[in-house]
Amino acid sequence: MKSCRILCMITFSIIFSASLCASDRECLIEAECFDNFIADEDMHDKALDQILDEAAFIVKKVKKKDYLLSSIDNDHFEDSTDSYLEGYIQALVDVHYYEFQVQVLVKDRNVTLYNLPKNDMIKSSITSFVENLPEVESVTIGNHITDKQVEKKEQHLVRRQVNGIWFPQSTVLFQPLIADLREPVYSAGYRFDDQVIGKHVIGVSFGDSFPIFRWRNVFVWKGDLQIDIQGGVWSVFKMGGNNNPNNEFSELVTTDYLVGIPLSYAVNKWSFRLRIYHVSSHLGDEFMTNNPGFPRKNPSMEAIDFISSYQAKKGIRVYFGPGWVFHSDRTYHLKPFYIEYGAEFRMFGRNDYYHRIYGTPFFAVCWKNWQEHHWQFDGTYQLGYEWSKLQGVGRKVRIFAQYHHGYSEGQFFKLTTDYFSIRFSYGF
Repeated sequence: MKSCRILCMITFSIIFSASLCASDRECLIEAECFDNFIADEDMHDKALDQILDEAAFIVKKVKKKDYLLSSIDNDHFEDSTDSYLEGYIQALVDVHYYEFQVQVLVKDRNVTLYNLPKNDMIKSSITSFVENLPEVESVTIGNHITDKQVEKKEQHLVRRQVNGIWFPQSTVLFQPLIADLREPVYSAGYRFDDQVIGKHVIGVSFGDSFPIFRWRNVFVWKGDLQIDIQGGVWSVFKMGGNNNPNNEFSELVTTDYLVGIPLSYAVNKWSFRLRIYHVSSHLGDEFMTNNPGFPRKNPSMEAIDFISSYQAKKGIRVYFGPGWVFHSDRTYHLKPFYIEYGAEFRMFGRNDYYHRIYGTPFFAVCWKNWQEHHWQFDGTYQLGYEWSKLQGVGRKVRIFAQYHHGYSEGQFFKLTTDYFSIRFSYGF
């Protein structure tokens, strides 16, 4: 019975492995290996476990191949030299992470990465990216690349070294506060029971951060420093023809505009953002037409905030910082101080090898306490799922449920409200 059980499991393993490797010329298990095991009727469970482990390795290897190189024959990598793999991996890393100037060395298919950024989240993204490449046996982080290694590397790879880079595109150093309602992003959502704007509301936004220049190895901590430009527009529409005397299906209630210049610094698990920004708000034409005599004011302000962020673990981030409104319009005066703090949690993330994207659930909270609101809580809570091309960094698509309890927006900023919404967003 034991021999029969082993024979059945071996047969299943052969069929399962063959189905995975049928279209892959890189199948590593040879038929005679199984013949030798079958001939020995006293084969131990340990040998059987070895067979199953090898089959699992094939599954993982085939997935890695399909993830990035489904159109390339793996013979290129089976017979390739370390120099070939090194140049290939270096090119891929440069495509996705050029601004970090990472150095790649390969020996016996074991990869060592040098000059990784000090930011732990970006460092983890790069190492995970390399681990998923075909024929990579292991990935280690090197402390310092020697002159001899550089000289050997330059024999087959010539590259320029710069202290900074113009218009870095892969990511921002200070990751956005995704639960902050005034974080520049492209989004659209449907609100339910907003106590100030209306029972049925659609909110849309158009915003982005545009990296301008990044300095490398700055200050005694050897972190990265980057200057960006931010811009954003947020509009809310009250829906339903019965909500206004002109029976218009949608009524533009208010639109907010933001322009900011953030200066970000990232090192290890920490990142910081010092930002000067302007916000102004304008009532919609339909709202003014449908509410004649409404006292229009000019909510406008200039402010500075400084937010510190700490990546406690790979999927846990917390942040805190003060803000100072140094000017506000006299028709809508604001008391100067506020604080902002919150957290973001990401877990159970996985690579989708078929679609070649990374996805993870997330939960995010953001609280603000304004002196203007007598330090009362203004909180936003989000639960959803996000997709990105690279793990942890770059632009992401998010779908989430959101609950806001606190204060409204625009000229209604001093009024309390709460609402539930379903949203879609795209941005960093």
